[in-house]
Amino acid sequence: MEINLESIIFYILLIDALGANYMAWSGKQSWWQKHLAPIARFIPLAKGWTSYYLVLVLLMGIMLYRLDALVLPLY
Repeated sequence: MEINLESIIFYILLIDALGANYMAWSGKQSWWQKHLAPIARFIPLAKGWTSYYLVLVLLMGIMLYRLDALVLPLY
C-alpha cells in the first residue's frame, strides 16, 4: 500500500503534538521561551492546550483509520 497525503499530514501533526506535550509536561518551557521568544509570547506551552491538541490529533487519526485512509507504518 502506498502512502498518501493524509497519512503524511497525520504523522507530522502527531510528532508535533507529542513533542509539544513532552515540552509542556517535562518543564522544558524555559527552552521554548529562551530560543523562540517571539513565538512563545503568542503560543504558550500550557499543559491543557497541548493535551487538547494531542486528543484532537488522535481523533483525526481514528477517523482516518476508520475511513481506511491512514497507512499504518507496521504493514
